[in-house]
Amino acid sequence: MSDLQCPATLLVARHGDAEYALAGVLSDDGGRMTVRGREQVRHLAGQIRARRIAAVYSSRMAPAVESAELAASELGLQHVVVEGLQEFSVGDLAEVSSPDEQTQKVFEAWLLGDLDAACPGAEDGHLVVSRFTKALGEIADLHRGETVLVFSHGGAMGLVLPRVSVNGRNNLATARPLPNCVPAEVEIDGDGWRLISWPGTTDQVTGSEEA
Repeated sequence: MSDLQCPATLLVARHGDAEYALAGVLSDDGGRMTVRGREQVRHLAGQIRARRIAAVYSSRMAPAVESAELAASELGLQHVVVEGLQEFSVGDLAEVSSPDEQTQKVFEAWLLGDLDAACPGAEDGHLVVSRFTKALGEIADLHRGETVLVFSHGGAMGLVLPRVSVNGRNNLATARPLPNCVPAEVEIDGDGWRLISWPGTTDQVTGSEEA
């Protein structure tokens, strides 16, 4: 990422509430947004309207795309799909009944610092962090001094955002799980990434603890 003269502010939100073709079964299919999810997106758009959002981005997975399209429409903007923002893959565990202990153990290992862990046939934590960080960094490069809205997914957000921020701690997602459509606010400039707020709190995030 190039040196940013002014910080880019990214409001990174988990997509609206979604439902899946096979309830209770693990899948790499992102599902589809529910009526409740659409209400959540409209509420979020209303909350941030005064912040003069410059653009709306999303992962390629359906509930994030649907969330971004609706938010962009509410805000009078276009939306752009960015590769790399998608949820982490469950690989060979797709179509396994959930909750699946192996998937949970992999995610917990990541939060504890073991990025070599992976679901069978899927990406490890290193790859998730790399492609998610790259995607957000490229967005930040396009929006120096501006604020943008990004729709992604709870697992990828919970792993990456605290880890790459200078004031984050790896297990933040365990302490404060991510709700739908409540954004984490991240500032990115030449000095690095900083969490301004995390979903579920309006307090500034302080400290730099390692899990």
